[in-house]
Amino acid sequence: MSMEKRRLKKLIDAAAGRIPADVVIKNCKVVDVYNGTVIEGDIAICEDLIAGVGTYEGLREIDGNGQYAAPGFIDSHIHVESSYVCPEELGRMVVPHGTTTIIADPHEITNVCGLKGLNYMMEASRETVLDIKWMLPSCVPATPFEHAGAVIDAEAMKEPIQNERILGLGEFMNFPGVINASDDSLDKLLVAMNQGKPIDGHSPGVSGNALNAYAAARIRTDHECSSVAEMHERIARGMYVLLRQGSACHNLKDLLKGVTPMNSRRCVFCADDCQPKTILSTGHLDHHLRICSEEGIDPIMAIQMASLNAAECFGLADRGAIAPGLRADIVLFDNLKDFRVQKVFIEGKEAASEGNYLLPIQRYDISATKGSFHVKDFSKEKLRLRIQSQRAHVINILPGGVVTGKEIAEIKRDENSEFCYDPSSDIVKVAVVERHQNTGNVAVALLKGYGIKTGAVALSIAHDSHNIIVVGVNDEDMVFAVEQLIKQDGGIILVENQEILESMPMPIAGLMSDQSGEWIDEKLTKIHKAAHEVLKVNEDVEPVMTLCFMSLAVIPELKLTDMGLFDVTKFEFIPIEVHETI
Repeated sequence: MSMEKRRLKKLIDAAAGRIPADVVIKNCKVVDVYNGTVIEGDIAICEDLIAGVGTYEGLREIDGNGQYAAPGFIDSHIHVESSYVCPEELGRMVVPHGTTTIIADPHEITNVCGLKGLNYMMEASRETVLDIKWMLPSCVPATPFEHAGAVIDAEAMKEPIQNERILGLGEFMNFPGVINASDDSLDKLLVAMNQGKPIDGHSPGVSGNALNAYAAARIRTDHECSSVAEMHERIARGMYVLLRQGSACHNLKDLLKGVTPMNSRRCVFCADDCQPKTILSTGHLDHHLRICSEEGIDPIMAIQMASLNAAECFGLADRGAIAPGLRADIVLFDNLKDFRVQKVFIEGKEAASEGNYLLPIQRYDISATKGSFHVKDFSKEKLRLRIQSQRAHVINILPGGVVTGKEIAEIKRDENSEFCYDPSSDIVKVAVVERHQNTGNVAVALLKGYGIKTGAVALSIAHDSHNIIVVGVNDEDMVFAVEQLIKQDGGIILVENQEILESMPMPIAGLMSDQSGEWIDEKLTKIHKAAHEVLKVNEDVEPVMTLCFMSLAVIPELKLTDMGLFDVTKFEFIPIEVHETI
């Protein structure tokens, strides 16, 4: 961070009390995350920096009313796209909850739009006071088993990684490539290493020497721990563990059982994916703090995990505490139990008060991300599913997560050996339509456990390459759903008898809406209601998010990409037919 001589002199003079500070927040209980204590006093702010904590006078004075003052909260890993809102809108939503910095991995939009998508996100984020630090996506495409909208190899990374607004390298999901020291993985890792920038991790289930190999690549973090044992093993290998509590995955409570005074400084908070409903109903990192309180975690230790630990983890030396010379990112709240945020200051400006975002809201032009649908020769004929066996491999939805089962089921066929929908079996067609490269690819498989009894559902959100995914009980509705989805610039659509029941356009790369979080929440509520009550999707299945993950070819056990039915455990494509072995 550059510093002018004039500015430095003013800061020192204000800190010494020789001149009044620009702003003083009087009468606070300041959370000292360094000593783990609370200091009573004033916070002096000079321009955008903290001048000191003690007794001060200011040109403008704000009565803290004895409230607790903590450093601004830092979300250490989040995908803005998964909130369905643009960066500016996400800032409006989370800042009132005390979040002042997020570390965002835009691999969703980059998989669709390439570096043009990354540039849009960086430019749009200038329009919010929330400080968004961007990670350069490491896995575009996420796997070689599907078609994405771009290919970003190590050579293509060399220029953007040097951008001062790129904090580091995004979650390295290709952990087998790291562990096996594949050439392309090594090349990507070295791009970040040679710039001295941190590398974010993603290593579910990795342990022992394989974890040693992963950590040896200087991969600093992991947000995929599902047990205390995995958490402790990663901390022992020098990694930070990101305790995740978002809309899809809830690991915080389980992992808090393994947090101790000795290892807590290697623990930080993240949401990963956080939809508007979650933010509007429970909050953001303030909700993490409430969960910590419920689980008996020391409140100052919890605040460290929300601030200082994250700053140290990602090398953000200018924030993470309330101390002289740091950014004036400050959160005021009533007590150390409920963590009800009263006021939020970012770089010394009051950004939110009592749940309201106070600053002007402007939106960046989204035109560069529109028109992200390039579908070739799609037709009803491509949805035909001829099966030369009475038994078939079926993707089985397992409620409560993104893991699917691999099942062999008896199916019904017509005289042409084409699959016939049978309402008694809860097995329906699911298709993935390639939308980036005009390949014309359409892969069709069978899905069990979704429960749909009529109509069709189509999405342009299908992790991680975000091709179109559609499920339905008849080809006519499935075709209509796909065609209408393309016309509305992507998003979500529910149809019945070739009429639209509910829809939510997402013109930003087919991933994000240009509307408010409240509008999106209301739309999603109507979509869920129609899915369950009209289409009869099973009540224990989240109709949108469940489909989003049916093409994610890195999560077991059986998934569908535009290239075919993929067995994640075998790491190979398999036929739908199951033939008797002799």
